[in-house]
Amino acid sequence: MTETEARAEICRVGRSLFERGYVHATAGNVSVRLADGYLITPTDACLGALAPERLARLDAQGQQVSGERASKTIALHRRIYEASAATGAPARCVIHTHSTHLVACSLRADPAREELLPPLTPYFVMKVGRVPHIAYHRPGAPEAAEAVAEAIARHAAAGHPIRAVMLARLGPNVWHESPAAAMATLEELEETARLWMLCGQGLQAPAAPLTEAQIDELRRAFNASW
Repeated sequence: MTETEARAEICRVGRSLFERGYVHATAGNVSVRLADGYLITPTDACLGALAPERLARLDAQGQQVSGERASKTIALHRRIYEASAATGAPARCVIHTHSTHLVACSLRADPAREELLPPLTPYFVMKVGRVPHIAYHRPGAPEAAEAVAEAIARHAAAGHPIRAVMLARLGPNVWHESPAAAMATLEELEETARLWMLCGQGLQAPAAPLTEAQIDELRRAFNASW
């Protein structure tokens, strides 16, 4: 895929995800690994209104060279690209969303389970696979990126490379060889979460709110007015 084709695909996939409700407002981001760097959606961009020329272009070291300011999640995406490279599921595209049913599952997940969802359907097993549930960290926290990289390495070493992780309270990060393939994996993952919620099994209630310490961190990091 050329850079021009990658730019067009990011915009097409972003619009599709937005129009079908997988993302809302300015939530979510999409990146592609190029031969000599990365493309990623700009910070606070609406995925339903992306323009190819406005995408952030970064070099191989992650330094921005053109486009609008890159999403802060590029650090996490780069760790996914690096950690997955030597596994059976290397990433060429990473998609992050705040998909409703997945976040709902996260809010009510059993903390004793390492993975977010059980193997409910054959297509979930075949198309998605295991999805580690990563403990909550504020958006953009470097600890989250390291936890994701560790989960990728741990599952690869056990013989079942992964294509997705779920960041507690935030949403999934899904990767594949192209934006279209990553989107298809996300769709299957969100549909499985919807089925799990409809079944009402394996969930704890009620959903617990963020702690005061977690809210204070958001005040300090993002000037949240809560």
